[in-house]
Amino acid sequence: MFETAELGRKVSKADFKAQVPALRTELLKVQQDLRREKRFQVIIVFGGVDGAGKSETANTLNDWMDPRGIATHAFSSPTDDERERPEYWRYWRTLPPKGDIAMYLGAWYSRPLIDCAYGRLDWAAYDRDLSRIAAFEKELVDDGALILKFWMHLGKRAQKKRLHALEKDPLTRWRVTEREKENWKMYDQFEVASDRLVHKTNTIESAWHIVEGEDANYRTLTVARIVRDALRRKLEARDEPARGNPPNVVDRERSQINVLNHLDMQQEICKKEYKVQLEKYQGRLNQLILEGRRQGISTILVFEGADAAGKGGAIRRLVAALNAHQYKVIPIAAPTDEEKARHYMWRFWRHLPRAGRVTLFDRSWYGRVLVERVERFATEAEWKRAYAEINDFEEQLIDSGAVVIKFWIHITKNEQLKRFTARENTPYKRWKITDEDWRNREKWTEYEEAVDDMVQLTSTAIAPWTLVEGNDKRFARIKVLKTCCHFLEEALRRRRDGKGKEDG
Repeated sequence: MFETAELGRKVSKADFKAQVPALRTELLKVQQDLRREKRFQVIIVFGGVDGAGKSETANTLNDWMDPRGIATHAFSSPTDDERERPEYWRYWRTLPPKGDIAMYLGAWYSRPLIDCAYGRLDWAAYDRDLSRIAAFEKELVDDGALILKFWMHLGKRAQKKRLHALEKDPLTRWRVTEREKENWKMYDQFEVASDRLVHKTNTIESAWHIVEGEDANYRTLTVARIVRDALRRKLEARDEPARGNPPNVVDRERSQINVLNHLDMQQEICKKEYKVQLEKYQGRLNQLILEGRRQGISTILVFEGADAAGKGGAIRRLVAALNAHQYKVIPIAAPTDEEKARHYMWRFWRHLPRAGRVTLFDRSWYGRVLVERVERFATEAEWKRAYAEINDFEEQLIDSGAVVIKFWIHITKNEQLKRFTARENTPYKRWKITDEDWRNREKWTEYEEAVDDMVQLTSTAIAPWTLVEGNDKRFARIKVLKTCCHFLEEALRRRRDGKGKEDG
């Protein structure tokens, strides 16, 4: 598919100089409109052949546009921080806010392409990586981002000529590395892998633009015009998704099969037994977390539940078993302006722990399909697609070696009323109760329906939900501790079994 990028297109120096002033002015104009409106962010990806002008083109766009609203990201081998987290962690952290432009050199395409060309990935594994890329980009586009992808191409002879010219010039010699020389020797393997990459990730939402890279003037004007035109079209598109009453996600009788209706809310533990079990499971948890740290297993705990369900109390009993340097609690409230300016998952990606650490989310990414759904903070399209996005996110966490444990702590409506009243009547607890808590009670049925859909659609084999009967706080706290111990024991057993197979 790269034949059309080997036609020898050129733009003379005089024509280039004549066209640049107007083009630069137009680029600055659309960038200013983008920064003023802040409706979406722009992600520009440069892939392609070594020496085809990826970095030069990015540098030119940086030079031609306002540097205050544009950033360039190039990635080398992962750092220790990056290796201890899911692969896409370093990409999510660099995503621009709405109104800004970010340019990426290679980025999420580089590792799969190189591994495939060098035979470290078979076709099935390569296709899985490319599918993950496509899903990642679709998630960003669905959230409103404009993604522009440029494949900068050179034929085999043209690449050899280009690398030779760079190496010959003392000012550019540093840019030709031994890796690039080796890559040229494997040009044919890279071409096959590149062809598959472009086909598999070329979508309507984020299409590839194949750009002939031999003539610098031609490739610069081509890329700049595409960026200008795409920004204009996106800025002129004013259609916003309609907000409305979201229909049921799953067609079924709510009153008959709602998962919360099947919980035995009468379960309880006496005070004496509670103290015995608390000491037992806190001690066990402490040992499991220490072993998980030695094994490099990160633990991610998610706590959701109705207002006053006891999430905070369960978290306090859990962290009491840990040393302060082992864990971090992330309380999730309404998003800040910085967080609103990016994809809703951005604020969760950036809090992911390193290997061996523990992170507890007091409320989480499930807010999109709970409070944001019920309170109409998210559109129907946004919360409906969130189920698949969340499942993919958690799959990436687990693929990276993390243990993900999710709790919904449930209480009955009558029990919640008792706790609300107790909070209002206790001076040092009064801060816990707000007008919003009382308003949420009026939507109890809607929240139950949202929880039912959440459990049905995101309780997967690798990241199941644990539903905790919370009317008795002591029972709930012990169930949380026992469940954490169980998941960690299973993770450590799998790690030992895996090492045993490797050793064998």
